[in-house]
Amino acid sequence: MPIDQPPPPPVEVDLTRVAVVGSALWLVGLVVTTVLALVGTTDWVPAAVCATGVALGGLAFRWAARRR
Repeated sequence: MPIDQPPPPPVEVDLTRVAVVGSALWLVGLVVTTVLALVGTTDWVPAAVCATGVALGGLAFRWAARRR
C-alpha cells in the first residue's frame, strides 16, 4: 500500500441531526433514571447527568443551527 496517497475528503455530516438524536437519547436516559430514582433503586446523580446531557444537546442544537 503506497504511503504517499492523500487522505480521503471529510464526510459531510448534519450536526443539527446529530444534536437532536443525541439529546433524544439523553432524554430517554433521563426518564429511565428519574423512574429509578423515584422507586429508590438509585440516587438522583444519574438523572442529573442525563439532564445535563439534554441541556448541552440543546445548546449544541442551537450552535449547529446557526452554523448551517
